[in-house]
Amino acid sequence: MAQPSWVKKASKSVFTLKTFTADGTLMGSATGFYVGKGGEAVSCFAPFKGAQRAVVIDAAGKEYAVSCILGANETYDVAKFRVATSKSQPMTLAATQPHSGSMVWLLPYGQTKRVPEGMIRKSETFNQTYSYYTVALQMPENTVGAPLLTEAGEVIGLMQQPAALTDTLNYAVSALFADSLKITGLSINDPVLRSTGIKKALPEDIGQAQLTLFVAGSSLDSLAYVQLVEDFIQQFPNHPDGYTSRAQLLMEGRRFAEADRDMTQAIKVADKPDEIHFAYSRLMMQKLVYMPDETYEPWTFDCCYDEAGEAYRINPQPTYRQQQAVVRYAQQRYDEAYAIYEELFPSSLRSPELFYAASVCKEQLNDTTAQLAMLDSCVAQFSNPYLKEAAPYLIARAQLLMSMERYRDAVSDYNEYETIMKAQLNSNFYYLKFQAEVKGRLFQQALDDIEEAIRLTPQSDLYYAEKASLQVRVGLYDEAAETAKTCIQLAPEHSDGYLFLGLSQCLTGKKAEGVKNLQKAGELGDPQAADLIEKYSK
Repeated sequence: MAQPSWVKKASKSVFTLKTFTADGTLMGSATGFYVGKGGEAVSCFAPFKGAQRAVVIDAAGKEYAVSCILGANETYDVAKFRVATSKSQPMTLAATQPHSGSMVWLLPYGQTKRVPEGMIRKSETFNQTYSYYTVALQMPENTVGAPLLTEAGEVIGLMQQPAALTDTLNYAVSALFADSLKITGLSINDPVLRSTGIKKALPEDIGQAQLTLFVAGSSLDSLAYVQLVEDFIQQFPNHPDGYTSRAQLLMEGRRFAEADRDMTQAIKVADKPDEIHFAYSRLMMQKLVYMPDETYEPWTFDCCYDEAGEAYRINPQPTYRQQQAVVRYAQQRYDEAYAIYEELFPSSLRSPELFYAASVCKEQLNDTTAQLAMLDSCVAQFSNPYLKEAAPYLIARAQLLMSMERYRDAVSDYNEYETIMKAQLNSNFYYLKFQAEVKGRLFQQALDDIEEAIRLTPQSDLYYAEKASLQVRVGLYDEAAETAKTCIQLAPEHSDGYLFLGLSQCLTGKKAEGVKNLQKAGELGDPQAADLIEKYSK
């Protein structure tokens, strides 16, 4: 068959792709071709794996950098990317797939005469739409990724890596499939894309690009994230997210004036300026709370409060008022903060967290009665039996009740906490509960809980000392003596074990032995020993 007329023109769209490591070492190469007028191109993905830089060399011998990856699929070994050129001549992709028996031509890089021709032997459909071709054609060397074209000069596929150059049957994957590859909001975590160090493009859709920006904050290193934010601003200059993200970075870098300018610009371009005023207030708050020694006069707590107020004026959302309460609390203006929280109780923000925040205000004002009322309201937001979400508030109320000397009420909350957090409890919890029970004169429960504390931390002499003390108190003198002996074994340099051993011995009539142990406790600095020695030496 005669040489197709389109070969010379089409050859201008074909290039050689070369990829490199960070130190410039050549990693791989393949053929590729343009599919768009803005430098969009396709080729094999394999050369990109592990690469830090890539270039293409066009038909005229000019070299251009690969600026970013637009999509990749490792299964079919294809990649779409953008070349840093202002103008490119794309090939025409065939809209319909040729049938078996159709003649096709392979167009290698730099070749305009006697291009290899072959015949489609089989076409298999994948992903419901695209074709994978078996072609009766012998591939010349260095033509992996080269375009496979129809008689009309339309591209149907990219050539795949052959098993051997002598094979007369080879394979091509749909060019439409390669051209369809794109970046989504979650592509940043795609292990295939992460296997190349070459920059990945932002999605063209603003919603997907916003998702990328959100995910990138916790998945990219700092330099890559900074570059991503800059790319977002360049691609979406009229969207506030890029400016607010950069402002956050600038604030963390203590470049407050620049952060201020970015937030001002974000407000100008925002469709919902209230959200940006709110974000601005929170940004200022971070600086004021965590960098109080850094001076930037325009940012004050009052300014922070006013920004949240402006957000509320534009769109009266309770979240914005809550931010004002947070600011007032940071200013130690606890009455004002509480008043705002109280205003929000009937709002959509009504929650355990809201009542807890209000209780903390009352704590700072030393109003324990009101603090307890707020914690009661906080716990009341949950139904009994409680779920784990109630645990922090139960423990907070228990501690407050302890300070108010309402020991049995505190024990009740500790018991509820124990029920829902059983698998996560440590010895310290059981020791706190033990203390409440002792003060509430719930001695059997206290003994059970100090025993549990010992089971969890068997090397703690403190727990043995506390157990011995309670055993003496409730008349279990023999048991107290055995507990005290264990305490002495664990900490012979401490006085507690000797004190309770001596006291329990004296109380069971073994005064001579008991006084000796009390004297040992005195030698180790126990302040109670002297009075007890005097009492039991008579």
